[in-house]
Amino acid sequence: MPDIDAILSQKDVWTALRECGEPVLIYGTGNGCEKLLNAFKAEGITADGIFTSDDFSKKSTFCGLDVMPLSKALERYDNFTAVLAFGTELDDVMARIDGIESTHDLYSPELSVADNSYFTVSGLKERLEDVKKVYSLLSDARSREVFENLLRFKITGKLCYLRRSFCDRDDTFESILKLSADEAYLDLGAYNGDTVMDFVKRTNAGYRALYAFEPDMHNFRKLVKNTCGIDNIELENSAAWSEDTVIRLSGASGRMSAVGNAGRLTSARSVDSFLHGRDVTYIKYDVEGADRQAILGSRETIQKFSPKICTAVYHRPYDIIDIPLLLERICKGYSYYLRQYKYYPAWETELITVKEQSV
Repeated sequence: MPDIDAILSQKDVWTALRECGEPVLIYGTGNGCEKLLNAFKAEGITADGIFTSDDFSKKSTFCGLDVMPLSKALERYDNFTAVLAFGTELDDVMARIDGIESTHDLYSPELSVADNSYFTVSGLKERLEDVKKVYSLLSDARSREVFENLLRFKITGKLCYLRRSFCDRDDTFESILKLSADEAYLDLGAYNGDTVMDFVKRTNAGYRALYAFEPDMHNFRKLVKNTCGIDNIELENSAAWSEDTVIRLSGASGRMSAVGNAGRLTSARSVDSFLHGRDVTYIKYDVEGADRQAILGSRETIQKFSPKICTAVYHRPYDIIDIPLLLERICKGYSYYLRQYKYYPAWETELITVKEQSV
């Protein structure tokens, strides 16, 4: 079992920021900065300004705070604490963040991708028994290491714990998913077709069937265009949900569209209804915070066909706890693997579940 007491004994990111004793500067603007400022207000933290990379500085103010290039921030302040407000997987940008971290205290609080919630120690303490249960579900040592390091990252906001969690995606496919020529693949949250095309490449176009959901019309047009030469594929311009209905989808066209109380009306379908008894061997869930609903809408398919499952567990702060337990109630006789891929912050965390005899 993880040493919960040792994990909880670490100073949490919100306390560290309140007690840092130096100017607090947010690194980055946009939606992430807005969410961070909302969390700051709730946690009693004051931001002294915002900085951006020198080659990205476009605004002079944002949300009432001065925005300055990094070089000016370094001139203005003898020292400051930096707080990361955006995500990236680009090597040069991650190296730039590492460079700032090497000379300044830098934190990356765990903010929800799907809404305005955020991770707190009190929220974790409410789930301690669930934490232990999820840890006991994990099927290999690497998954348990990733789980523990991600908990430490979520509490402290320190990127060193996140870096210790990074895994190789190719290894996941080779050692866990083990795709074959008989796959019937269902891609939920297909975006512009990037994961569809990756699947086709990994199977050398040797699959049996391919289905893809994408609710955003702009993205769906790209999906259609990018997959027009792919055989045996069926595309669905709907969100994956627990039932066939209509929901509101908010957010700009991109990976961050999410279900909300505002936004355009969008078709939503359950996997069970869409497949109508057809089998699948592999399902990928990456549906920007609607993961629970999409899984519930797949219950009959999962229980009947026991597909391999790869689901994002990073859209909400406690997904790495809540989603494994949801799947465990639905999936019997499965093995569970947790993997974190290279990204600042932890936006590429996946839970892979496979029928035990499949590994």
